[in-house]
Amino acid sequence: MKYRKMGLSAVGFRIGIVAAKFNQQVTNKLLNACVETLAAHGVRKERIQVLRVPGAFEIPLVARAMAKSGRFDAVICLGAVIRGDTPHFEYISAEVSRGIGQAALDTEIPIIFGVLTTETVAQAVERADPKQFNRGGEAAKSAIEMVMVMKQVDRIRQKSDAGTSVAPRTAVRRLTS
Repeated sequence: MKYRKMGLSAVGFRIGIVAAKFNQQVTNKLLNACVETLAAHGVRKERIQVLRVPGAFEIPLVARAMAKSGRFDAVICLGAVIRGDTPHFEYISAEVSRGIGQAALDTEIPIIFGVLTTETVAQAVERADPKQFNRGGEAAKSAIEMVMVMKQVDRIRQKSDAGTSVAPRTAVRRLTS
């Protein structure tokens, strides 16, 4: 079995970011930390495209569209859903999670879940703070790592298409359907 240690150089990567405007005191921190982390790992600022959406609920649609565009190696989703006094939190959190996951499966492009779901504003601020939990920076690192993983997957697919003993993806898909 081969294990590969991956560094986090993202030179040449193209990254899309979808960030919610709602809870902007939190999402701005997530976004700034995310962009700074990408730049620190070699992504040039002109290769990062940020789209702002009204709230977390709108993130999956835009993330899916960005991933389907073919212009990005990964898409990072940033938002904050903070519990209130109504069941709204559960509905939004569940749909955002489901939508982001489904978009990644549909497009086979890494779509990173950087949406905070917290009980309080204080928890959200703490998790967004680069000096504490730095969830925006962590989302950026996850995107870089997943781009590298998917590049490995692509190499495996190319080898299987070239006639090695590994079954092609279509055959595997038919066997498991």
